[in-house]
Amino acid sequence: MNHLPLIIKREYLAKVKNKSFILMTFLSPLFIVALLSLIAYLTSVNNEKVRTISVLDESGILSETLISSDQILYESLNGMDLEDAKTTSNSNNAYGLLHVPDLALEDVSEKIKFYSKESPSLSLISSLESKIEKRIGELKLKKMGVDLSKISAAKTYVNINQEDFEGVKTSKAGSFLKLIFGGAAGYLLFMFIIIYGNLIMRSVIEEKSSRIIEVIISSVKPIQLMLGKIFGTSLAGITQFAIWVILIAILSFAASNFFGIDLSANPQQEMMTAAVSDVNANSELQALIAELHSLPLINLIVAFVLFFVGGYLLYSSLYAAIGAAVDNETDTQQFLMPVVILLVVGFYIGFFTALEDPHGTISVVFSYIPFTSPIVMLIRIPFGVPIWEQILSLSVLIFSFLVTVWIAAKIYRVGILMHGKKPSYKDLIKWLKY
Repeated sequence: MNHLPLIIKREYLAKVKNKSFILMTFLSPLFIVALLSLIAYLTSVNNEKVRTISVLDESGILSETLISSDQILYESLNGMDLEDAKTTSNSNNAYGLLHVPDLALEDVSEKIKFYSKESPSLSLISSLESKIEKRIGELKLKKMGVDLSKISAAKTYVNINQEDFEGVKTSKAGSFLKLIFGGAAGYLLFMFIIIYGNLIMRSVIEEKSSRIIEVIISSVKPIQLMLGKIFGTSLAGITQFAIWVILIAILSFAASNFFGIDLSANPQQEMMTAAVSDVNANSELQALIAELHSLPLINLIVAFVLFFVGGYLLYSSLYAAIGAAVDNETDTQQFLMPVVILLVVGFYIGFFTALEDPHGTISVVFSYIPFTSPIVMLIRIPFGVPIWEQILSLSVLIFSFLVTVWIAAKIYRVGILMHGKKPSYKDLIKWLKY
């Protein structure tokens, strides 16, 4: 395969010098950071907005329950009747009016109303309901003669310590960390195959339609040309991805430091800050850091690279064969459907089965099937998969890739010179015999 490096270089340079490729490489990070900046800005504006809620508490049960905060200001209108309270609340441009009628504790919960000009926030209504429910419940218990201090003292928070039979300790924080790593690895592979697999297929179709391929094929073997396209496009994809990571980091830094936009801002920021200041949250954070250090990072990185590359090459050969078999993208749908179904099955098995039960029968079986193993195994590995299982799954994947390349090369060799006829599955089987 003396011509293979030249073909890889040609494909790589053809992709990275393409105007649309250059535009997408540099505009996509700008668009992503701009969108995140807009969301962060709108979130900060929303967080700075103070909502005034008028309260007409005729029952007197909420005197110590509704406490104003930086985002919500409660304004008492006690002493007014309901109509005057509505008028006052409306004229003061209050967000709404909370009315608690003077009824017995057993009846008041069904008669509480919130008046507003527009539909109120669901989170706000849920928060008010929770506070009022808690207060009414406490008052009912007091009425029954129950000592609330004893109930408060009896509350117990359980944190189950996790440990395997060999004495190795784990935690919920560690499980969450493994879930993030496995899910991110599987999703990244899924998206990479979809994006750059289609890029390979379109490249083959374009050269076949322009008849350039007929000149090239006279100098090189079809399998060299196919592998050159796969490797060249893959390198271009990796280059693009690396540039995206660098540019997003630079633009995010610029947005944060020069424009004062906090890209990490979100509606739950106060809750997260409060949680971090809590003693229990700090212990969980320490456990998370300890779990991060205890992870077999070398195994995870090596397995990620091998399964990522193996899975991508396996599917890329199929995309290249499909591109060689048809004359235009419209005709690719009948052949793409099985490929996409295999990808989706691997994605769903990985995210809805492997993440929940990484050592279950279904997860284990699909981690050996080559068309699903790259995604499923990448998700399972952080949860502890023996090295021999990883090697066996990878061996099956590599063998399947070689077989798939051989089959794809057969289709590629014949299909690359076929024009004017929409091939069927019967035609593809016939081409394998040539």
